[in-house]
Amino acid sequence: MPQDNKVLDIIKNAILLERKGKALYDSVVKTTEVAAVKDLFGWLAEEEVKHIAFLEGQFRRLSRGDRLDASGIDEGHGRVIDSVLTLEIVQGVSGAGYEAAVISAALEFEKRAVAYYSEQAKKGESEAEKEVFGWLSKWEVTHMEMLAKVDDELKQDIWYDNQFWPLD
Repeated sequence: MPQDNKVLDIIKNAILLERKGKALYDSVVKTTEVAAVKDLFGWLAEEEVKHIAFLEGQFRRLSRGDRLDASGIDEGHGRVIDSVLTLEIVQGVSGAGYEAAVISAALEFEKRAVAYYSEQAKKGESEAEKEVFGWLSKWEVTHMEMLAKVDDELKQDIWYDNQFWPLD
């Protein structure tokens, strides 16, 4: 398979991955009653829209016979969720409830995205491929770390509530 077709397939898989993420995040926004969780997943859905737009632009370039374009990739990283919102999420979520489960699922989803993009960056045959997929990996890492922080806080709360601490 020629290199451009291989990269085109990688881009198609990446677009599919991002669309699945957006669908997951949109469904949480529609179903949760916890405002902070709605805000978090709304922000994640917006981030996926940015990823999809970027990847679709790359897809169009490759379809025209052009190469990937790594110019301008330093722009676009959204704000990282702040500790106030994290606290609001933790306070509004039952540790074993729906919202906690979707936060854990979203964390796993982001881990898969990081792994996919990191692997493509490693395998990249051109400097542009390495840059584009490395950049996407870093962007997803910000999502993963933020979700991991919330997931960890929820876990700590569950452990505390259930007295899972060593006795003195």
